[in-house]
Amino acid sequence: MWCFPPSASGISDIGTPLGPWMWGLRCHHESCPPCPPAYGVWERRGWEAEQEAPILCGCIIGSLENYYHFHHSKTFKRSTLSSRGPHTFLRMDPKVEWLQQQEVRRRVKRHVRGDPPSLPFNDPVWPNMWYLHCGDRNSRCRSEMNVVAAWQRGYTGRNVVVTILDDGIERNHPDLLQNYDPLASYDVNGNDHDPTPRYDASNENKHGTRCAGEVAAAANNSYCIVGIAYNARIGGIRMLDGDVTDVVEAKSLGIRPDYIDIYSASWGPDDDGKTVDGPGLLAKQAFEHGIKKGRRGLGSIFVWASGNGGREGDYCSCDGYTNSIYTISISSTTENGYKPWYLEECASTLATTYSSGAFYERKIVTTDLRHRCTDGHTGTSVSAPMVAGIIALALEANPLLTWRDVQHLLVRTSRPVHLRAADWKTNGAGHKVSHLYGFGLVDAEAIVVEAKKWKTVPPQHVCVGSLDRVPKYIRPDHVLRASTLSSACSEQREQHVLYLEHVVVRLSIAHPRRGDLQISLVSPAGTRSQLLARRVFDHSNEGFKGWEFMTVHCWGERAAGEWTLEIQDTPSQVRNKTLKSFCFFVGWRFLPFCWLHTVHAGWSRWLLAFLPDNRV
Repeated sequence: MWCFPPSASGISDIGTPLGPWMWGLRCHHESCPPCPPAYGVWERRGWEAEQEAPILCGCIIGSLENYYHFHHSKTFKRSTLSSRGPHTFLRMDPKVEWLQQQEVRRRVKRHVRGDPPSLPFNDPVWPNMWYLHCGDRNSRCRSEMNVVAAWQRGYTGRNVVVTILDDGIERNHPDLLQNYDPLASYDVNGNDHDPTPRYDASNENKHGTRCAGEVAAAANNSYCIVGIAYNARIGGIRMLDGDVTDVVEAKSLGIRPDYIDIYSASWGPDDDGKTVDGPGLLAKQAFEHGIKKGRRGLGSIFVWASGNGGREGDYCSCDGYTNSIYTISISSTTENGYKPWYLEECASTLATTYSSGAFYERKIVTTDLRHRCTDGHTGTSVSAPMVAGIIALALEANPLLTWRDVQHLLVRTSRPVHLRAADWKTNGAGHKVSHLYGFGLVDAEAIVVEAKKWKTVPPQHVCVGSLDRVPKYIRPDHVLRASTLSSACSEQREQHVLYLEHVVVRLSIAHPRRGDLQISLVSPAGTRSQLLARRVFDHSNEGFKGWEFMTVHCWGERAAGEWTLEIQDTPSQVRNKTLKSFCFFVGWRFLPFCWLHTVHAGWSRWLLAFLPDNRV
C-alpha cells in the first residue's frame, strides 16, 4: 500500500511496473486508512505533489516525512518466502535510501490481569482456598502470597521432603496417599514405623493430618484440596500422643536428617501467659546437630508456629522453640490483614501467612481424619505448614540453600503489604519489621525467584567478649538501662562481625513477680526490639535463670556500636512493691554466626555475622 499524487513522476521512476504489486486508495489526506504490513521505504527528497491534487492514501507512515508504505498485492499473508523481486527493484531505485520488508512482531498489552491464568485443578475444595488465589473476584483478601505464580513458574515441591512433627498423619488419606513418604515417617510414641494417629470419638489426634494436607495434598485427584507443595514428599512423626519428654523431642527432631529437608512443628509449651519453657538439653543438641549435619551439611530447616496465647497476653519470647535461632517462627494474619485474637507478639517472629480470624472471617481448608476435609483449621498451627510448603518450592528452585540462606530469603521477600500493626518500623538495614508479623506476608513467587539466583551466605565468625559482672538493682516504676560499646571484634580478622542476623540476650533476673517485667534492646542503628512485654497472668517469683531472648529486628544492621538493654519493672496491684529485684546480665549474642560468650556472671556478647557481602 502506498500514497502518491496521481501526476507524480515517481510512479514511472520506481524501476518496475507498480500496478501488479501495490495498490492505492483515494481519500482525504488527513484521514488515510491504516496500512497492512509490507515494505517501509524512505525516499531522499520525497515526492512533490501539486497542491490541489488529491492524494492516493495508504503509504504515508504517520507523521514521518518522506517515509512510504508499499504493499504487494500478490504476496500471501502467511508466506515464508520473501518478496525478492519487488524488494530488489525498490532497493535499486536511486530515490530510495532505506528499505525494510515488514515482519509481524509480538506485542502484549500491559494491563494488570484481574485473575491469574486458571490452573486445571479438579479438586472440589480448590475454589474455597481463598488464601492461595486471593486475587480472584470472589476473595476479600487484599494481598497475594503468590503461590499460584510460583506454580506457574514450574515449582511444586518436587524432590523435596517435608515431615510434620505432631500427633501422626493419616497416611492412607486419599489426598495424602500419593505423596506419602514412609522414609520420612516414624511413630516415636509407639516405637514403630507407622505414624497413623490413634483414633477416638473426639478425633483428638487430627492436628498432624490437617497440617500435612496444607503442605502436600495431591493436586488433580478430584479430592479435597491442593497442597502448597503438591509434588513434595510428606511424612509424619507421631510424637505428641503420649508423654512428651526431652528424649521424645530429641528423637523426633533428629529422624533421618540427611533425608528430610524440612521439619514443621505447630506446637510448644502452654500458651497460657505464665509459662516460660523451651527445649531441653537433648532437644537443643538435636537442633544443633540438624543445622550442622542435616541435609548433608546444608542444615535441616525447622519451621515453627509462633503460638496461640494472644488472648492470655502471652509473649512468644517465653517459648524457647519459637525463640530459637535454629527455627523459623511464623505468625498469622486474617484475610483482612488484622491481628487474630489468638496471636502472640515477639521479636523472634520472622514472617506471616494467612490464617483464621474472627467468626465472620474465613478459615483454612485442609485434610482431616477419616478421609475427610475440614474448613475448621485455625491458629498459627496453619501458618507453619504453609511456610514449610513455600520453603519446599524454594528448595526445588535451589536445592543448595542452607538453613541460614532460607531465613535470609524470607527476610528479603516477605512484604508488609496491608498487614495492620501500629509498630511497623524500618530498621537500620532498610527492612520493615513488626513484632506481630516479622518481616511481613510471605511471597512464594518472590522467594523462588530469589532462590534461583541466590549465592550462599559466607560462613560464621566467632567473637568473644564480656562486660560488667556486678548485679544491677531494678527499681519499681523505673527503667534500668545498661549499655555496652561493641567493636564486633574488628581487630580480629577471622572473628570480625559485620552484619547481623539474630541477636540473643541471655539474662538471669531475680524478681518477685515475673509478669511485671518489660525488656527492650536498642541496637547501634536505633532499632528497638521488645524482648518481653508484661504478662498479667505470670505471677511466678522464679524470674529468669539464664533465659535467652532473641530478636531478628536488627537483621542486616552492622554489629559495631553502642547497644542498650532496658528493663522496666511496673508493679501490679497484687504485688508487694517493697520486694527487691536484681538483674544479672549473663550474656548476649549477635548472630549470624559469631558467638560471644563468657561463663562468669556479667553479660556476654555472642556475635554472629558474615563477611562483607551486602546481601542483607
